Amino acid sequence: MIPVLYSFRRCPYAMRARLALAHAGQKVELREIVLKDKPQAFLNISPSATVPCLQLNDTVIDESLDVMVWALTQNDPDRWMAMPRTGWDWIARADGPFKNALDRTKYASRYPGSDAGEHRVIAAQFLGDLDDQITGWIFEHPTLADYAILPFVRQFAFIDKAWFDAQPWPDLQAWLRRFLDSDAFAGIMHKYPQWVEGDTPVQFP
Repeated sequence: MIPVLYSFRRCPYAMRARLALAHAGQKVELREIVLKDKPQAFLNISPSATVPCLQLNDTVIDESLDVMVWALTQNDPDRWMAMPRTGWDWIARADGPFKNALDRTKYASRYPGSDAGEHRVIAAQFLGDLDDQITGWIFEHPTLADYAILPFVRQFAFIDKAWFDAQPWPDLQAWLRRFLDSDAFAGIMHKYPQWVEGDTPVQFP
């Protein structure tokens, strides 16, 4: 059987998993779930009960970055994995302090006592550093770092797009805009109905 991917269209973690699977040409059965109505089949196999979750014949990959690495290990036609070691540091900063600040900016009501404005400043510091690093891409060519981070920058940008566009980050903004206009992004954002047990399998990509 082909691998099964439990996904949610708008989740940035699931987006980056789908980006890597599509880039690798790794076919999966996609099961679109609704986070407020998680199917039991998904809960039975996902240790974290979060998307994405990739079910292989003999194992389950429950972390989005691990799904990306698994897919690129199968096939990496544009050498996304060929990045400097500092690429992993950029991903760690994005997944750690930046994502923490993003959540507390976007979902401030979920974090009593947090100041959304202060967290936007923290997020902006990371984005300013990233703008300084980008010259078309984070490194000389597209890598795992770009596609692991872009979905989260997208999420932050649309908290207040007018504010984001007004910031002095021309390289970062162009990098994001190129991603949003790309076939790669369009290819992972098709809308699928909620999966229920017994549905006809949906193949992705």
